[in-house]
Amino acid sequence: GVRASIAGAMIALLAGIVMRLLPGIAFLFVGTAIAGAAIAIGTVLLPVLVRRDFHRRTATVLAWYSSALIGFAALAAGVTVPLADALGGGWKGGLGVWAVPAAVGALAWAPSLRHRGRGTDAVADRAASARERVPVSSLLRRRLAWQVTLFFALQSGGFYATLAWLPSIYESHGAGPAHAGLLLSLTMVVGLITAVTVPALAARLPDQRPLMIACCVLTAGGLAGVLLAPMSAPYLWTVLLGLGQNAAFPLALTLIVGRAGDVAHTEALSTMTQSIGYALAAFTPLAVGAIHGATGSWTPSLILLLAIVAPQLVIGLAASRD
Repeated sequence: GVRASIAGAMIALLAGIVMRLLPGIAFLFVGTAIAGAAIAIGTVLLPVLVRRDFHRRTATVLAWYSSALIGFAALAAGVTVPLADALGGGWKGGLGVWAVPAAVGALAWAPSLRHRGRGTDAVADRAASARERVPVSSLLRRRLAWQVTLFFALQSGGFYATLAWLPSIYESHGAGPAHAGLLLSLTMVVGLITAVTVPALAARLPDQRPLMIACCVLTAGGLAGVLLAPMSAPYLWTVLLGLGQNAAFPLALTLIVGRAGDVAHTEALSTMTQSIGYALAAFTPLAVGAIHGATGSWTPSLILLLAIVAPQLVIGLAASRD
């Protein structure tokens, strides 16, 4: 069932984090692959769970979900380097700490493994199996499905490129590692505001285009500030960037749930959107790093991130209309 699969994903996430701490480069890569696969499974299934079990409180639960993701990302960005310094032993101590919340999550979901086949979850899963499932391949011919998927890919690519490279960009302009981490953490902290409010607003609006315009304008403003005058008002730029990028993610989740129509289509659309979307998004951080490596400057990379906002807006407007 869905809950049992999420429980398995949490256990795999914990195993992947622990494996990365073992000696040897092979364990680092294998552990990262396991953790990444576990995260992928969880993020695909959670919108399905929300649509199935909380259909009358979708906006509220999506707000909690988005807030938890962004809040812990902010915490990790802000405290990992200081923790690594305090614990000693380099990066392993700083990253190893995050096995603790993974263990808590695994324990919270573990009862779903024991109760598999019984209870309300099993009834819901049997009902889902009884109806005709929607194959993902059937959505590949749907324009709306591709619009939602490409918006998800573009916003995720920009977000993860920022997550990966913003501290390095600020360090290149003279900020220390702790200060650069604080600026990244700030983008996540202010993002809690939009993570909480956007799902509720989107649920009330059949046409989400005003929200789409707002999140893209804020993102573009933050990127433009980092590009043109990074140290003149770094906190302003990171606040704009955080509000914009962290509004796009819950908005993308809302589109998955709201445009699908029923649980079966939500499952198919969530699978398509997040599998194809994350696969495409993975190229953006790589491209940003490669361009910087080739040119020795962050300017072309920031121009690329700023340019991506334009198709994100165009595709997002198409996906978010009534």
